[in-house]
Amino acid sequence: MKERVIVVTGGNRGIGREICRQLARTDAVVLLTSRDEKDGLEAVEDLNKQELPVRYHQLDVTKPTQILGLTDFLSKEFGRCDGLVNNAGIFLDNQGGNFFNTDLTTVRETMETNVYGPYLLTQALVPLMRKNNYGRIVNMSSGLGRLSEMGANYPAYRMSKTAINAITRVLSSELAGTNILVNSMCPGWVKTRMGGPNAPRPVEQGADTAVWLATLPDGGPTGKIFLDRKEVTW
Repeated sequence: MKERVIVVTGGNRGIGREICRQLARTDAVVLLTSRDEKDGLEAVEDLNKQELPVRYHQLDVTKPTQILGLTDFLSKEFGRCDGLVNNAGIFLDNQGGNFFNTDLTTVRETMETNVYGPYLLTQALVPLMRKNNYGRIVNMSSGLGRLSEMGANYPAYRMSKTAINAITRVLSSELAGTNILVNSMCPGWVKTRMGGPNAPRPVEQGADTAVWLATLPDGGPTGKIFLDRKEVTW
């Protein structure tokens, strides 16, 4: 069997970068993507110095032409895509914005990156997974998007993460009977630029469940949401 090829979006820093590092240790070929090419190349250079098989491809998930470019690259370079970690995301209303003071522009920009980008990218890459009857799709969610824990503030971010969970359920149902598994995961409150310095969890812990889901054995769970490798409520 050829080495697995796994795409990680937003892999230049934080949880995404740690996901790339951990996946590369499984002997997968990891394609780290980022909106900012300079930051992405620096991340890949650092990981390569650790003798990890990580490659780079520039990708802004809000740009359909760049999604098509990535798909074409994967098809020509590898002839396959075995995994996709939809990690890239933004949190524009993280300063405590509430429903009444969060404008529609913030909501639209958040949905473009956190929902529509993963939607289009998954549409583009699933045919490559079908080609080899193998795929693992991991959608980065959050406790803030779980309806069972829904509360006040952060409306744009909350709605985007609830929507990505809906994508997980719809897609897993449509791919039932294939060897393409689709799940959401919550990293918890992680010490990153987004999470802030007061977050209690290190990036290694936040990334672990995504790596586990991206490397599930055949017959593994699909259409579920996990935190610390344990299924949680939506």
